[in-house]
Order: sequence, then C-alpha cells, then structure tokens
Amino acid sequence: MRGKISACAVTGAAAAILVTMGFAGACGPARAQSHTGEARASGTSSQGFEALRKKADEARDAGRLDDAVKLYHRALGINGKWAEGWWSLGTLQYDNDRYAEAELAFEKVVALDPKQGTARAMLGLCEFELGQPERALKNIEASKTLGVLEDAQLRDVVTYHEGVLLQRAGKFEEAKRALASLCLSGVRSGELAGTFGMVALRMRDVAPPDASTEAGQVVQHVGRAACLSGAKDYDAAKTEFERVIAGAPHFPLVHYAYGRMLQDARDHDGAIKQFEAEIAEHPDSVLPRLRIAAAQYKWNPEAGLKFADEAVKLNPELPLGHYLLGLLLLETGAYQRAIPELETAHKAFPQETKIDISLANAYTQVGRPQDAARARAEFARKKQAEQAAGEEAVEITDAMDARSKP
Repeated sequence: MRGKISACAVTGAAAAILVTMGFAGACGPARAQSHTGEARASGTSSQGFEALRKKADEARDAGRLDDAVKLYHRALGINGKWAEGWWSLGTLQYDNDRYAEAELAFEKVVALDPKQGTARAMLGLCEFELGQPERALKNIEASKTLGVLEDAQLRDVVTYHEGVLLQRAGKFEEAKRALASLCLSGVRSGELAGTFGMVALRMRDVAPPDASTEAGQVVQHVGRAACLSGAKDYDAAKTEFERVIAGAPHFPLVHYAYGRMLQDARDHDGAIKQFEAEIAEHPDSVLPRLRIAAAQYKWNPEAGLKFADEAVKLNPELPLGHYLLGLLLLETGAYQRAIPELETAHKAFPQETKIDISLANAYTQVGRPQDAARARAEFARKKQAEQAAGEEAVEITDAMDARSKP
C-alpha cells in the first residue's frame, strides 16, 4: 500500500496525472511552446529554458532520473513558474524517497494552482513520510474535496495513507470508512489488515504488534475480518471473528470490534450480545455501553437507559454519554432529567442540530416555551447554514473517536 506514484519513465502514471492537471503531452514529445502560467522569457533566456526543458523530459523518459533532476532544477532556475517542471521534479524526488525535496516541489505546484487536488494529495504523502501527520491529513482531505486524478494506484495509496493518519489521530470511525472503501474495491494486503485491525480495536499505535505475538495475530485476523466486512462479505467476516474470539476471548475490545461488524451486517441482537460480552470481560469499559445505548434508542429505550447511565457514571467528562442519556430519558418520558444531560452535550457539540431539536422537545414537555422556541430557532439557523455551505450532517456518534476511552 505504501506504493509510489512514479514519474513517466517508470510507470506512466505521472503522464495521466499531468494530462489531467492540464499539462498535456508532458511525457510525450517535447513541445516548442511554454505552458499556461509559465513566465515568458525572451531571447537567449527563452532558448536556454526550452533546451533544458527538452533535455529534462528526455532524461526522465529515458530513465536517467538523476540527470533529469539536475536538468529540471536548472530549467526551474530560469522559469520558476513552470508548474509542469515542479510536478515532474516532485514525482522524481518522491520516487527516490527524497521526501523533503519532493515536498518543496509540490508546494510550488500548489502555490501556482491552489485548486490542484492531485498535487495537494502528493504533498500530503510527502508530509506523511516526513512525520508531519497534521499537515499530511489536512492536505489529503483537501485533495478529496478538490478532486484527485481517477487513477487506481494513486487513489489507493492516498486513501490508505488517509486511513493510517486517521487511525493514529484516534478518528477510528473515519479511518474505518477510508479503509473499508479500499476493501470494497478489492484491495487486500497484510499491511492493510494490520492497520484495519488497529482501527477496529481502537489502537493508535504507529505500527501493529509484531506478527509473531498473540497481539499481532489478533490484530491481523481482526483486520482481515474488518476488511471482509468492508467488502460486504459479512458471512466470511463473521467466520473470521468467531475464529479470533475462540482463540483470544479476553483480548481488549475484540468483542466490541465484532459487535461493530455485526451492526454493519444489521444483526442488532448479535451486536448487543457482543457488546455485553465486552462488558463482562472488561467491566469498566465505556464504549460498548455507549454502543448499546445508541443501538437501543430505536429498539428498546428502556433497556438502553441503563447502559447510558452506567457510561456517564464511569466517565462523567464524556459529552456523548450525556447526549445519549438525555435522548433516552427524553424517549422514556423523564423530561426534567433529560434537560441537564442534553444541555451538557450541547456545550460540547454546539453545532449539532440534533441536540437543539431534542432540547426543544424537552423544553416543550416541561412547559418552557421560550426556551423551546430558542432551541428551534437555533436548529433552523444551523440547518440553513449547513445547506448554504453544502455541508453534510455528521452523525454525533462519530464523536466517540475523539472523546471516548475504551
């Protein structure tokens, strides 16, 4: 998965990328004219640039990559606005594991064209290798918004690195979605399984445990099961999970991970059973209680109330626990008790419209019409702002990633 996005002479991937970026013919015959955005030099300087450009492209296409790097540097010294040259230089440096130099080159491309998603993705990959996770994730996520070349190799590499960055940041639900998309497209590897296993087991480690250890084996097998689930092969995923649990029933969060898989397979009762098994193994575990509370909200709120209450007692600082407890109290008619729980959640998630409408309902039930009107007005304002910005509503349970402990 940690593949290269090679220059034209190596794989041809960069040729398609350059065409998509508007650098038509970049890996083909040399052109006599400069590209859009290039500074137009004159006289000897222009002739010198064109000669260097042609030699650099020829060296790249012939596989003389060290020569090509030197020639691109010389040409860019004459024309620093040559975006195609910065791109080619960046891909060459990236392929040679010279990530700092590649980063500088892709930064130049992005500066010349801030809306270039593919260059921003490559910049993020360089920053990943340089140990700059926050910047890397920011640029990779920006590249998805801007649009990236429809190239399977590039897509898979970028998506995998996005998943790794999200996993290390503790954003496990987002990481799960990224890695599941790879599994759904048919990608399989030990590296992917290791990362997916850590996501499913909510581990923020930089690398999976050694494969020769029990922990390493559990992570690998859980990752394979999670990947099968991501590919919608739930029967095979269930078989894999059953095998893991038979061999390591006491491993932290293994029952939780199985329960999440069963939720994806729409097996409500099976998921609840696994979450309860996790609690039996680890009585102070908050996450399975939150999952049961959230799941039972639609099916059996009275049953879910107990688990939400326990989660809040175990971790009073967890806003999501207060939100779920407030919802379940509201659903079971305990309106007065619901209000302080929902207000606590609202302080933590001020932009979450679901809390506004829940508060409005609770205020109405206890005879506080002015507060109810205010909450409904806030709900309407935020919804209008979301629509104007083209934003999608985010499930509040995604907040488990940043705020909950096992």
